[in-house]
Amino acid sequence: MKFLLSDIAKICGGRLCGCDMEVSSVITDSRSCAVSAEAMFVAINGLNHDAHDFVESMLARGTRAFMVEREIPLPADCGAVVVEDSLTALQRLAAHNRSRFEGLVVAITGSNGKTVVKEWIAQCAPSSVRLFRSPRSYNSQLGVALSLLMLDERADVALIETGISQCGEMERLEAMVRPNVVIFTSLGDAHQENFTSLEEKAAEKLQLAKSADMLIYHSDYEGLQKSVCESVPAKVVAVDAAEEEVDFVADSASVRNAQTVASFCRVMEWPQPDYASLSPVAMRLEIKEGVAGSTIIDDSYNSDINSLAIALDRMQSLASSRRKVLILSDILQSGLPLDQLYERVNRLAVDAGVDLLIGIGPNIASAHDCFTIPSRFYGATEELLANLQTADFADSIILIKGNRQSQTERISHRLCLKSHTTVLEVNLKAMERNINYFRSFMHPSTRLVAMVKASGYGAGEVEVAQMLQRQGVNWLAVAFADEGVVLRDGGVDMPIVVLNADEESFDAMVAASLEPEIYSLRSLDAFVKAVKAYGAQHYPIHIKLDTGMHRLGFEAKDIEALLARLDEYAPFVRVASLFTHLCVADDESQDQFTRSQIALFDSISTQIADHLPYRVLRHAAASAAIVRFPEAHFDMCRLGLGMYGFGYNHNSALEAVSTLRTRIVQIRTLEAGETVGYGRQGLLTRRSRIATIPVGYADGFDRHLGCGRWSMIVGDKKAPTVGRVCMDSCMIDVTDIEGASEGDDVIIFSPVADNSPEAMAAILDTIPYEVLTSVSKRVKRIYINE
Repeated sequence: MKFLLSDIAKICGGRLCGCDMEVSSVITDSRSCAVSAEAMFVAINGLNHDAHDFVESMLARGTRAFMVEREIPLPADCGAVVVEDSLTALQRLAAHNRSRFEGLVVAITGSNGKTVVKEWIAQCAPSSVRLFRSPRSYNSQLGVALSLLMLDERADVALIETGISQCGEMERLEAMVRPNVVIFTSLGDAHQENFTSLEEKAAEKLQLAKSADMLIYHSDYEGLQKSVCESVPAKVVAVDAAEEEVDFVADSASVRNAQTVASFCRVMEWPQPDYASLSPVAMRLEIKEGVAGSTIIDDSYNSDINSLAIALDRMQSLASSRRKVLILSDILQSGLPLDQLYERVNRLAVDAGVDLLIGIGPNIASAHDCFTIPSRFYGATEELLANLQTADFADSIILIKGNRQSQTERISHRLCLKSHTTVLEVNLKAMERNINYFRSFMHPSTRLVAMVKASGYGAGEVEVAQMLQRQGVNWLAVAFADEGVVLRDGGVDMPIVVLNADEESFDAMVAASLEPEIYSLRSLDAFVKAVKAYGAQHYPIHIKLDTGMHRLGFEAKDIEALLARLDEYAPFVRVASLFTHLCVADDESQDQFTRSQIALFDSISTQIADHLPYRVLRHAAASAAIVRFPEAHFDMCRLGLGMYGFGYNHNSALEAVSTLRTRIVQIRTLEAGETVGYGRQGLLTRRSRIATIPVGYADGFDRHLGCGRWSMIVGDKKAPTVGRVCMDSCMIDVTDIEGASEGDDVIIFSPVADNSPEAMAAILDTIPYEVLTSVSKRVKRIYINE
C-alpha cells in the first residue's frame, strides 16, 4: 500500500490535521518493531486501554503519521487523519486497497482447517504463480484489514483467511475482501457460543460468497450442504469424498482438507497435489525452554516478510534485557529483489533490537552487505549444526524462522533443553481470550490480579507471567516466596503478592520486591522487622480478612488491634489492598452464605480503609464470583483457574489452555489371552494391536487411569489404556484405529470435553487443579500463539 494521508482522509471519511505525507504500512500495536518513517499508527481502542495513550511513545520512536479518533497535539512535522471510529476507517482503507488489486482473491472460511488449507494451497501452487497469503491467524475484523493492506499488487492470487465469532461480522469482512472464490473448509462447534445453531453459523459464514464467482465446500458437512443449496448464488463446487480420493494417511480432518485443496487445484487448472510432499503446517508460534538459560521462539516452516515482523514483535515482548538472536533461512518467493528484501529484513531486525543474525542459505548469504547488525552466514542448516556451540546462545532469546527446504526445525531440536517426547502445550491466545471473557463482566476501571502459583497451575510461571504483563494485569499472585523469586529471575518486574508468606521468607521477599499477604499481628510484626533491616519505607502489604473461610486472616474482633499496629508501623509499611476469600461462590445452594461474606468484608474493609490516610484497594471476587456476584468486584478481582479454562459455569466461552501429548514409540500385535504390563492386569480378550507411549505416573499421568479407565486420542479416535500405568510409560489399545503407526501423535488430555482435565478429574474423584498441577517438571512446556 502507498497512500497520502489526504487520500486516506477522503477514503475513510475523516479529516487531515497537520502535514500531508505518504504512508506505506500500518501499525496498530505500539509494541510492534515494524516502525518506519512511512508507517501510520492507528489508535484503536481495546477493551482495557485507550490506544491514544501510546501516541507519545510512537512519536518518540519516529512515527510521524497517525489515524486517531480525536485531535491530539502533534509536532509540526507530523500529520493525523481524524476519524469517528478507527477500526471502521481502517476497514474502509483495506477495502479500497483490495479494489486496486487485479489478481484473484480467494477467501477461506470455516470452523476449522482454514490455515491448513491456505498453507497447503501455497505449497501446491506452481512456481510460475505469484502468491500472497495472509499472515497466520490474521482472520479477525482487524486481521483481515491488515492482511488486505499488505496485499502485494504483483501477486496473481491472494489467499485471505476470514473468521467470525458472532452474527453480523461476516458482512463487514465480505465488504472488505470481495472474494472471487470462497473456500468453506468445515462446519463444526468451534466458536459456537454466539450462535443458536450450526445452521445459523453456516448462513452467517456463507455471506462471504454472496458476490463471489465460485464457492468450494466439502459435502461431508450435511448442514453446510443444505445452507449452500438455500442461499448461495455463486457457482458451487462440492468436494465429494468418494470421488476425490487422496493417497494420504492421516486423520479424517486432514484428509478432508487435502481433498478440498485438490478440488481447488483442479478448478485453477494447477497440477494435482503430491500428497506425500505436503508438509505439516506451522499452526502457531511455539515458545520452548532452551539450553544454557535460553528461550526458543520456534517459527520454523513459516518464512515470509510479514510473518517475520509478527515473530520479531513476539521476541521483543519476551526479551526484556536479554540478548536477541535471529536465525533466518532464505525467504523464498517474496517477489522482491534480494537487496530490497534483505534491507527490509535488516530494518525490522534493527527495530526489534536483534543482537545477532544467523543467516542460512545462498540468497541471504549473498545479501550480507544489506545487514548492519552483527551477522553470520551458512550455506545450509547442516553447516550451522556442524559449527553450533550452545554457549553462543546462553541467556538469549532465539527466534528461528525457516523455509521448509532448510529444515530449521533441526536447529530447534538441538537447542531445546528437554527432549522428552511428552510435552504440555499451553495456548497463550486461549488464555488471553479467557481473561477477556471475565473482563467482560467487570467495569473497565476494575483492576485484576492473576494467579500464577504452582507454576501457573502447571502451565509454567515465567512465560504465563510475561503474557499477563502484556495483557495489562495489575498484580501477579503466587503461593510462596520462591515462586516469586523465579519470576523475578525470569525478568518479570510487575507487582507480585505472595499469598502464603511465612516469616522465614520475609528477608528474601524484601530483597526481591515481593509483597506479602499479612494475616496476623505476628506476621505483621515479623515483616516490619525485615523491612527495617533493609532500610525500606512504605513497603506495600496486603491484609487478609477472614469472613468465613477460616483458613487465614484477621477477624472482625482483631481490627482495633490491627489499626493500632498499622498506625505504629506507618513509616515502614503501606496497605496496598484488603481482601478476603469467598469459599462457596461457585455453589448456588450457598449463595446466602456468600452474600453474608461479601457484606461482612464490605463492613470490615470499609472500617480499615476509612482509618488509613491513603486509598486502599479492596478485592473479594475470584473466577466464580466475577461472573455471579458483581457486588463483590469492589476495586479489583482475582482470576485463577478460570484463566486456564476451568471453573464455575465452564462452557464454550472458556477454553482449556493446556494439551498434554506424546507419541507412540512402539506397536506390537498380541494374541487373545496374553497380558500387558505389571501384575498381568491387562488381559486381552481378542487379537490386539498394543501401543506403548512414554508417559507414566512420574510425568503426572495417575496410576488409577490404567486398565481402561482413561482413553487417549490417536488420530481422531479413542485408544483406551491397557494394563497398569508404569512410572515412565503406559500402553494403549489401537486395534480399532486403522493406520495407527509408530510415531503417531497421542493426546493424553486436551480441551475436548471427554478428553479434558475435567473429565479426567471426574474419574479420579478430584478437581482439575490437581490434574493440571500434577504434570511433572520433566515434561517440556511449549507455549503457542495461534
